[in-house]
Amino acid sequence: MIIKFVFVLIVTCFNNLLSIELTNKLSPEVNCFNKKWEFISDQVMGGLSTGTLKIITEDDNFFYRLNGKVTLENNGGFIQFRSIINLKKSDYEGIEITVRGNGENYYTHLTTKYTFLPWQYYNHEIITTDSWTTLKIFFQNFKKSHFYQPQSFSSDDIKTIGFVAIGRNFDAQLDIKNIEFF
Repeated sequence: MIIKFVFVLIVTCFNNLLSIELTNKLSPEVNCFNKKWEFISDQVMGGLSTGTLKIITEDDNFFYRLNGKVTLENNGGFIQFRSIINLKKSDYEGIEITVRGNGENYYTHLTTKYTFLPWQYYNHEIITTDSWTTLKIFFQNFKKSHFYQPQSFSSDDIKTIGFVAIGRNFDAQLDIKNIEFF
C-alpha cells in the first residue's frame, strides 16, 4: 500500500512538472492562478452580439459554456470568455482542451507581451461536434493576427487565454473543459 501511494505521489509530482491544469476544480469561476474567467462581447466597442458564460456540472464534472448570438451588425462580430494567466515556465509547448459544440468553428486566442492592442492576438481554430473531443494544440500552430507581431512566442510570454466565437452571423454554443498547458 505504501509503495503504491509513493508511486502515485511521484507520478503526480512529475506530471505537474510537464503540464499545468488551468481549470480550478475547487473554484471553477477562477483559474489555477486565481484569475476570474470573464465574458466579453463586441458590445465593448459598440457591437450587438450577445451571450453568456456559464459553469455547468455534468456527471460530477464541470465545464464552461459560451453561449450566444454573434452578429456583424454595427461593426461587431464576437463573443468570448477569457482569463489572465501567468506561466512562469517557457518550455510548455501548447494547450490541451476538451471541447464540444454545435458544429460551428471557434477559436482559441492567446495574447502575449507582443500584443499591445485589444484586437491583437495569436489564434487557432477549434472545429466542434456534439461529442466531447480532446485537442492538443501546439503554440507553433497558432497564427498571428497582425504582420508586425513575432511569428512565435514562448509560454512565459502569454498574458491571457480566450475562447472565441467570431467573424460571422451565427448562434454559438461552445463547451470547454480540462484546459491544460503541456
